[in-house]
Amino acid sequence: MPLSSSLCRPLAAAALVAFSLSAANAQQPPTPTKVRGEIESVSGDSLAVKSRSGQDVKLQLAPDIKVAGIAPTKLSDVKPGAFIGATTVPGPNGAHNAVEIHVFPEAMRGTGEGSRAWDLGPNSTMTNATVDQSVTSNDGSTVRVKYKGGEKVITVTPKTQVVTYGPADRSDLKPGAKIIAFGKTLPDGSFQTSRISVGRDGITPPM
Repeated sequence: MPLSSSLCRPLAAAALVAFSLSAANAQQPPTPTKVRGEIESVSGDSLAVKSRSGQDVKLQLAPDIKVAGIAPTKLSDVKPGAFIGATTVPGPNGAHNAVEIHVFPEAMRGTGEGSRAWDLGPNSTMTNATVDQSVTSNDGSTVRVKYKGGEKVITVTPKTQVVTYGPADRSDLKPGAKIIAFGKTLPDGSFQTSRISVGRDGITPPM
């Protein structure tokens, strides 16, 4: 067999693999993401949002849009047995300092259970789990949570915001409302969402 033929075959195979990977990547759906900001105007199924970073975002509401309200609640609601979500950032001595804690209603128990990287700040994480123990001392408060495959001790600081979910609907999506929307970026650059949390009474969703 000529040397040139033996070299061409592996090169052709490598090219075919590269083409296949490229085609697969091209067929992948847009990456899900989040938009945090303030609604500036509403037009039918479209919201004009000024993001926290100052960008103008066109937000398209999916036909099956789900809207939840965010309202303040008490730290005493973060009690054993409650299902919560907590955004944490690294603290001294390996602590997980809570930026915010949101208490899920019973109907939302199990939502997104687990711990994962989050994008609220550098090295932030989101942990959705069941409260195992809540301890308040002179040094502050800690909450131990358990989820499938792990557990975490969360430190509550004076700056930690504690909120809960409540009823809301599309009528709450009005200019001036603060939101966090979950969805995906469409090919035309707009953002489609099927799930929005909106702050009640002027509150900014802290998650």
